[in-house]
Amino acid sequence: MTTATARPQPTRRRPEWLVPAGLIALSLVPIVAGSARLTQLTTGATVTAENARFFDSPIPVAAHIIGSSVFLVLGALQFSPSLRRRRWHRIAGRVVAPAGLVSALSALWMTLFYDMPAAVTGPGLAAVRVVLGTAMASAIVVAFVAIRRGDVGTHSAWMTRAYAIGMGAGTQVLVFMPYTLVIGTPAPFTHTLLMTAGWVINLVIAEVVIRRRARAGRSRHGAPMAATGARLS
Repeated sequence: MTTATARPQPTRRRPEWLVPAGLIALSLVPIVAGSARLTQLTTGATVTAENARFFDSPIPVAAHIIGSSVFLVLGALQFSPSLRRRRWHRIAGRVVAPAGLVSALSALWMTLFYDMPAAVTGPGLAAVRVVLGTAMASAIVVAFVAIRRGDVGTHSAWMTRAYAIGMGAGTQVLVFMPYTLVIGTPAPFTHTLLMTAGWVINLVIAEVVIRRRARAGRSRHGAPMAATGARLS
Protein backbone atom coordinates (compact mmCIF):
# COMPACT_ATOMS: atom_id res chain seq x y z
CA MET A 1 0.00 0.00 0.00
CA THR A 2 1.37 3.37 -1.01
CA THR A 3 1.50 6.01 1.69
CA ALA A 4 0.73 9.51 0.46
CA THR A 5 3.31 12.09 1.42
CA ALA A 6 1.80 15.11 3.08
CA ARG A 7 2.71 18.32 1.34
CA PRO A 8 3.77 21.19 3.56
CA GLN A 9 1.19 23.92 3.61
CA PRO A 10 2.42 27.33 2.50
CA THR A 11 2.83 29.83 5.29
CA ARG A 12 0.32 32.63 5.12
CA ARG A 13 2.09 35.93 5.38
CA ARG A 14 0.54 39.22 6.37
CA PRO A 15 0.32 41.68 3.45
CA GLU A 16 3.33 43.98 3.70
CA TRP A 17 1.24 47.12 3.27
CA LEU A 18 -0.61 46.59 6.56
CA VAL A 19 2.18 48.00 8.74
CA PRO A 20 2.81 51.17 6.66
CA ALA A 21 -0.93 51.74 6.29
CA GLY A 22 -1.48 51.33 10.03
CA LEU A 23 1.34 53.72 10.86
CA ILE A 24 0.03 56.33 8.44
CA ALA A 25 -3.48 55.96 9.88
CA LEU A 26 -2.08 56.45 13.39
CA SER A 27 -0.16 59.52 12.29
CA LEU A 28 -3.26 61.16 10.76
CA VAL A 29 -4.44 62.48 14.13
CA PRO A 30 -1.33 64.62 14.86
CA ILE A 31 -1.07 65.57 11.17
CA VAL A 32 -4.68 66.80 11.05
CA ALA A 33 -4.25 68.64 14.35
CA GLY A 34 -1.04 70.21 13.06
CA SER A 35 -2.72 71.26 9.82
CA ALA A 36 -5.46 72.95 11.83
CA ARG A 37 -2.80 74.80 13.82
CA LEU A 38 -1.07 75.97 10.64
CA THR A 39 -4.42 77.17 9.32
CA GLN A 40 -4.89 79.25 12.46
CA LEU A 41 -1.47 80.80 12.06
CA THR A 42 -1.90 81.64 8.38
CA THR A 43 -5.49 82.92 8.51
CA GLY A 44 -5.17 85.16 11.54
CA ALA A 45 -7.35 83.26 14.01
CA THR A 46 -8.29 84.77 17.34
CA VAL A 47 -5.40 84.78 19.79
CA THR A 48 -6.23 83.06 23.08
CA ALA A 49 -4.28 82.07 26.16
CA GLU A 50 -4.02 78.55 24.71
CA ASN A 51 -2.49 79.51 21.36
CA ALA A 52 -0.74 82.81 22.13
CA ARG A 53 2.69 81.16 22.28
CA PHE A 54 2.31 79.95 18.69
CA PHE A 55 1.43 83.42 17.38
CA ASP A 56 4.26 84.99 19.36
CA SER A 57 6.79 82.55 17.86
CA PRO A 58 5.27 80.73 14.86
CA ILE A 59 8.42 79.41 13.14
CA PRO A 60 9.24 76.59 15.61
CA VAL A 61 5.70 75.19 15.64
CA ALA A 62 5.39 75.45 11.84
CA ALA A 63 8.75 73.67 11.44
CA HIS A 64 7.66 70.99 13.91
CA ILE A 65 4.34 70.34 12.16
CA ILE A 66 5.85 70.13 8.68
CA GLY A 67 8.90 68.13 9.76
CA SER A 68 6.84 65.70 11.81
CA SER A 69 4.27 65.16 9.05
CA VAL A 70 6.95 64.35 6.46
CA PHE A 71 8.84 62.14 8.90
CA LEU A 72 5.77 60.15 9.92
CA VAL A 73 4.36 59.53 6.44
CA LEU A 74 7.59 58.82 4.55
CA GLY A 75 8.97 56.98 7.57
CA ALA A 76 5.95 54.66 7.59
CA LEU A 77 6.65 53.69 3.98
CA GLN A 78 10.21 52.73 4.96
CA PHE A 79 8.70 49.76 6.83
CA SER A 80 7.61 48.18 3.53
CA PRO A 81 10.04 45.31 2.72
CA SER A 82 9.65 45.73 -1.04
CA LEU A 83 10.40 49.46 -0.87
CA ARG A 84 13.43 48.81 1.34
CA ARG A 85 14.87 46.68 -1.44
CA ARG A 86 14.52 49.46 -4.01
CA ARG A 87 16.41 52.67 -4.70
CA TRP A 88 13.36 54.56 -3.42
CA HIS A 89 14.30 53.68 0.15
CA ARG A 90 17.63 55.48 -0.11
CA ILE A 91 16.13 58.52 -1.86
CA ALA A 92 13.30 58.84 0.66
CA GLY A 93 15.76 58.39 3.51
CA ARG A 94 17.52 61.59 2.46
CA VAL A 95 14.25 63.39 3.19
CA VAL A 96 13.14 61.36 6.21
CA ALA A 97 16.29 61.90 8.29
CA PRO A 98 16.41 65.74 7.95
CA ALA A 99 12.65 65.92 8.55
CA GLY A 100 13.08 63.88 11.72
CA LEU A 101 15.84 66.17 12.94
CA VAL A 102 13.65 69.22 12.31
CA SER A 103 10.82 67.54 14.23
CA ALA A 104 13.03 66.64 17.21
CA LEU A 105 14.97 69.91 17.44
CA SER A 106 11.87 72.10 17.06
CA ALA A 107 10.16 70.05 19.79
CA LEU A 108 13.14 70.70 22.06
CA TRP A 109 13.04 74.43 21.28
CA MET A 110 9.32 74.66 22.08
CA THR A 111 9.76 72.69 25.31
CA LEU A 112 12.56 74.94 26.51
CA PHE A 113 11.32 78.34 25.36
CA TYR A 114 7.53 78.26 24.99
CA ASP A 115 5.44 79.35 27.95
CA MET A 116 3.38 76.15 28.27
CA PRO A 117 -0.05 76.48 29.94
CA ALA A 118 -0.63 74.37 33.03
CA ALA A 119 -3.50 72.54 31.30
CA VAL A 120 -1.16 70.82 28.82
CA THR A 121 1.80 70.10 31.05
CA GLY A 122 2.50 68.47 34.34
CA PRO A 123 5.24 67.55 36.80
CA GLY A 124 8.25 66.25 34.96
CA LEU A 125 6.71 66.38 31.48
CA ALA A 126 9.17 69.00 30.24
CA ALA A 127 12.06 66.79 31.40
CA VAL A 128 10.55 63.78 29.61
CA ARG A 129 10.20 65.81 26.41
CA VAL A 130 13.78 67.05 26.62
CA VAL A 131 15.12 63.53 27.15
CA LEU A 132 13.09 62.01 24.32
CA GLY A 133 13.66 64.90 21.92
CA THR A 134 17.39 64.58 22.49
CA ALA A 135 17.17 60.80 22.12
CA MET A 136 15.28 61.09 18.84
CA ALA A 137 17.77 63.51 17.32
CA SER A 138 20.70 61.41 18.58
CA ALA A 139 19.16 58.22 17.15
CA ILE A 140 18.89 59.79 13.71
CA VAL A 141 22.52 60.93 13.85
CA VAL A 142 23.68 57.46 14.94
CA ALA A 143 21.62 55.89 12.13
CA PHE A 144 23.16 58.27 9.59
CA VAL A 145 26.70 57.53 10.73
CA ALA A 146 25.96 53.78 10.65
CA ILE A 147 24.65 53.77 7.08
CA ARG A 148 27.60 55.86 5.92
CA ARG A 149 29.90 53.05 7.04
CA GLY A 150 27.62 50.39 5.55
CA ASP A 151 26.14 49.07 8.81
CA VAL A 152 22.56 48.50 7.68
CA GLY A 153 21.45 46.67 10.84
CA THR A 154 22.49 49.47 13.19
CA HIS A 155 21.02 52.07 10.84
CA SER A 156 17.68 50.27 10.73
CA ALA A 157 17.54 49.78 14.50
CA TRP A 158 18.19 53.41 15.39
CA MET A 159 15.85 54.82 12.74
CA THR A 160 13.15 52.52 14.12
CA ARG A 161 13.73 53.92 17.61
CA ALA A 162 13.62 57.49 16.29
CA TYR A 163 10.36 56.76 14.48
CA ALA A 164 8.87 55.27 17.65
CA ILE A 165 9.56 58.51 19.51
CA GLY A 166 8.27 60.65 16.65
CA MET A 167 5.04 58.64 16.54
CA GLY A 168 4.38 59.39 20.22
CA ALA A 169 1.56 61.87 19.51
CA GLY A 170 -0.39 59.24 17.56
CA THR A 171 -0.19 56.62 20.30
CA GLN A 172 -0.95 59.19 22.99
CA VAL A 173 -4.35 59.76 21.40
CA LEU A 174 -5.13 56.06 21.90
CA VAL A 175 -3.90 56.26 25.50
CA PHE A 176 -5.83 59.42 26.39
CA MET A 177 -9.10 58.50 24.67
CA PRO A 178 -10.30 55.71 27.00
CA TYR A 179 -9.15 57.61 30.10
CA THR A 180 -10.96 60.78 29.05
CA LEU A 181 -14.14 58.94 28.08
CA VAL A 182 -14.33 56.97 31.33
CA ILE A 183 -12.84 59.35 33.91
CA GLY A 184 -12.60 62.78 32.30
CA THR A 185 -9.84 65.34 31.88
CA PRO A 186 -6.69 64.03 33.60
CA ALA A 187 -4.99 65.96 36.39
CA PRO A 188 -1.52 67.33 35.59
CA PHE A 189 0.35 64.38 37.11
CA THR A 190 -1.89 61.84 35.35
CA HIS A 191 -1.46 63.83 32.12
CA THR A 192 2.29 63.37 32.42
CA LEU A 193 1.92 59.62 33.03
CA LEU A 194 -0.39 59.17 30.04
CA MET A 195 1.90 61.16 27.75
CA THR A 196 4.90 59.13 28.89
CA ALA A 197 2.97 55.88 28.44
CA GLY A 198 2.45 56.65 24.75
CA TRP A 199 6.20 56.95 24.16
CA VAL A 200 6.99 53.88 26.29
CA ILE A 201 4.51 51.72 24.35
CA ASN A 202 6.09 52.77 21.05
CA LEU A 203 9.64 52.13 22.25
CA VAL A 204 8.74 48.68 23.57
CA ILE A 205 7.19 47.77 20.22
CA ALA A 206 10.23 49.17 18.42
CA GLU A 207 12.57 46.94 20.43
CA VAL A 208 10.45 43.88 19.63
CA VAL A 209 10.63 44.73 15.91
CA ILE A 210 14.39 45.30 16.07
CA ARG A 211 15.01 41.96 17.75
CA ARG A 212 12.80 40.09 15.30
CA ARG A 213 14.72 41.62 12.42
CA ALA A 214 18.01 40.57 14.02
CA ARG A 215 16.82 36.98 14.47
CA ALA A 216 15.56 36.84 10.90
CA GLY A 217 18.87 38.22 9.65
CA ARG A 218 20.85 35.58 11.55
CA SER A 219 18.56 32.88 10.17
CA ARG A 220 19.10 34.00 6.57
CA HIS A 221 22.87 33.81 7.09
CA GLY A 222 22.72 30.31 8.55
CA ALA A 223 23.11 31.18 12.23
CA PRO A 224 20.88 29.32 14.71
CA MET A 225 17.68 31.16 15.53
CA ALA A 226 16.78 32.16 19.04
CA ALA A 227 13.37 30.54 18.63
CA THR A 228 12.47 27.81 16.16
CA GLY A 229 10.12 28.96 13.46
CA ALA A 230 10.35 32.69 14.31
CA ARG A 231 9.65 34.86 11.31
CA LEU A 232 9.73 38.56 10.57
CA SER A 233 6.42 39.73 9.18
